[in-house]
Amino acid sequence: MAEAILIDFFGLKLNSQSNCVLLKTLNAVQYLHATNAKYLCIMHCHNLRCESDGEHDDSELEMINSLPTLPVGFEVISNSSMAATLYTIKQKLDEKSLSSIKIMTTLQRKALLEVFIDQLFTDVYHFEFEDLPLDLGESHVKESIELNTVTNQELEEIQNAIKTYLRSLPGLNGELTILTSSLIPDTFIHGFTTRTGGISYLPTLSSLNLFSSTKRRDPKAVVQENLRRLAQAAGFDPEKFHRIKTDHANGVWIMGKKEPDSYDGITTNQRGVTIAALGADCIPLIFADPVKKACAVAHSGWKGALLGVAMATVNALVAEYGCRLEDILVVMGPSVGPCCFTLPRDSAKAFYNLDPQCVRLVDSPNPYVDIRRATRILLERGGILPQNIQGDSESEQNQNLNLCTSCHPAMFFSHVRDGINFGSQIGFILIRE
Repeated sequence: MAEAILIDFFGLKLNSQSNCVLLKTLNAVQYLHATNAKYLCIMHCHNLRCESDGEHDDSELEMINSLPTLPVGFEVISNSSMAATLYTIKQKLDEKSLSSIKIMTTLQRKALLEVFIDQLFTDVYHFEFEDLPLDLGESHVKESIELNTVTNQELEEIQNAIKTYLRSLPGLNGELTILTSSLIPDTFIHGFTTRTGGISYLPTLSSLNLFSSTKRRDPKAVVQENLRRLAQAAGFDPEKFHRIKTDHANGVWIMGKKEPDSYDGITTNQRGVTIAALGADCIPLIFADPVKKACAVAHSGWKGALLGVAMATVNALVAEYGCRLEDILVVMGPSVGPCCFTLPRDSAKAFYNLDPQCVRLVDSPNPYVDIRRATRILLERGGILPQNIQGDSESEQNQNLNLCTSCHPAMFFSHVRDGINFGSQIGFILIRE
């Protein structure tokens, strides 16, 4: 059974003669669904095609509001655009943690709504459609649209409407903040994001979440707007942006060659191209060689650390661009610290064998593990100079690079702390053009 019922009155010409039919429909919906549905909503907005023309007609909304006996439990959501209306409804659904939604609409409207849903929702939500049992006049939807189809022009209009609306939203939880390292020279633009200044509103994703997946409630459109705001603040082109396809292993994509299905490192010597590593407890690593003017990023969790993803990325820089080990600079972004990260004893033993100081309470069932120390050890053993590694010492505390993501909920996302619906920050770098 649906947890939420949305009744789409957009584009229907309502009048006093249709009030009786309208009320019968609402009462029928309430009778059939009120017991199981936790949210009943009438949605209304101005025609998508009228927005650019500046045409607005509130007659339908006035008619709905003037109904003498609107059934109890219904909420009317009306905004100036369908993007705003559906995004407002999405917030209502998320507040109640609802995922199963039925939309009652006309056949002419179904195709358009499906496009909006595809843009504003993820696979967490399950939608079903039901024909609206009303004949209240012709829809404002142009008849040039074939039933159940959307033209390329309409798709572009919808995408632009969503982008425009999301761009109008204020940033949440403070100013957008980027952490940088004094080790990386001005040849490069680089940084590590925090969680402030974006538009993601769900508590564990708020606010500058930079990754969307089928398992989370933040859609790609919201993440793309967060990225646009980051790009504007940092000074890079969001259209030339590449993030790793995490596999928690040690694969590296050398940009310019065939892209693998998954990889935890990227290298490039292309100017103006931003590469990024995700992190939410795992370490986002950035690498820079100011001599050869090449750079790289890597995602290093505990599995990737043991598999040597950091040195695999270094080796790719050496092999592909002729970088020398003594010229390569490495910065570790914020990640979970040994204060909060535990592993089962058998997994922790590998870190103990690397260096006993990487493990605390080694005899406990779940020892505490220091993946940052382990990463430095492996980099130094691989030939990276100690002074060319930054992000894991108390002396760098003023740059906040060594902070534990789990311990600082106001600054960082954390899988360890927040569970499966965690947000993601990134470490990024590019060579200036």
